[in-house]
Amino acid sequence: MPTTAGRLTLSDMPATLPVFPLTGVLLLPRGRLPLNVFEPRYLAMVEDVLGTQDKLIGMIQPTEKERKGAAQPLYPVGCAGRITSWSETEDGRFLIQLSGIARFAIGEEIATTRGYRRFRPDFGRFAADFEAPDSGGFDRKRLLAALKAFFAAEGLQGDWESIEQANDERIVNTLAMLCPFSAEEKQGLLECATLADRAKAMTGFCEARTGGGEPPPGALRH
Repeated sequence: MPTTAGRLTLSDMPATLPVFPLTGVLLLPRGRLPLNVFEPRYLAMVEDVLGTQDKLIGMIQPTEKERKGAAQPLYPVGCAGRITSWSETEDGRFLIQLSGIARFAIGEEIATTRGYRRFRPDFGRFAADFEAPDSGGFDRKRLLAALKAFFAAEGLQGDWESIEQANDERIVNTLAMLCPFSAEEKQGLLECATLADRAKAMTGFCEARTGGGEPPPGALRH
């Protein structure tokens, strides 16, 4: 299986970025997202991206369903991910893994000829994503209790021994990506300014679903 490695910095980021709009799919910095790519325009995108040095794709959520003849509206913030492993199936699909690099704000759209969309990204607002986040700043015990109740309510299984041993970022970002929150909630988690803010928002979402409390002030609601 081909792989690519190497740490990117703000100065390495490209001037334009192809985007993959998917509702309810969240990628966060240093998170890992497996994707099964089968639609022709996104197969073309992966082919083109694999031919670049940085191998970056922007994951972003649409705000509405796609309509024929109209550009699909997108949320203003997404997350760039680097293809770090990939394989091609016998029926022509790509199985890829994206490693989250940094969030971006979408700017001008660039015309393309292969069906997928490309934008000028602004990474400057999220320069801190290129550095390791500060740990702490939130009630880890309360977050884990809220997540366990949420998993039980949703009928989900979790390796809680491994989760409890993980560092703060791994717990918050991995479970933010995996939990079946609404698209609006996931966008709220993506746009949180800090890891602590994201943890507090997750705690609120989980407690609200399980009767343990209300989402914190400013958190998006389902």
